[in-house]
Amino acid sequence: MSSFEGMFAPASSDADEKAMSEINTTPLVDVMLVLLIVFMITIPVITHTVPVELPKVRNEATKTAPENITIAVNKDGQIFWSQSLIPDTSALLERLKAAAVQHPQPEVHVRADQATRYEYVGRVILTAQRAGIQKVGFITEPGASSR
Repeated sequence: MSSFEGMFAPASSDADEKAMSEINTTPLVDVMLVLLIVFMITIPVITHTVPVELPKVRNEATKTAPENITIAVNKDGQIFWSQSLIPDTSALLERLKAAAVQHPQPEVHVRADQATRYEYVGRVILTAQRAGIQKVGFITEPGASSR
């Protein structure tokens, strides 16, 4: 007997090879059942969110009335009443105060360049609020459909 005989596995029979050629699916089924249970437990937890009432979207064409005031703000912060340049917010305040006492009170429509800083638009809104204007809206252009 040589010293290497104990190191080699004994020759296998044909019955052992046939038994090893079949796939044992029991562990696969066990893993799938565990994953199914995990997903059944976690999916309801994921779908629950804080209940909030989101605003409803409606697309209406702007009704231009002669009494509506259009204020434009360019990207440099310059303010325009219709087409005329307003030198500063105090002049804008005086014109808005005069418009605020009209009956019915006109709406203020703000058009701002997309590159305009929020600070400039905020000043116009604050000035309108200080003048007593009740309705302020923003004019935008519809974007491309996401579909």
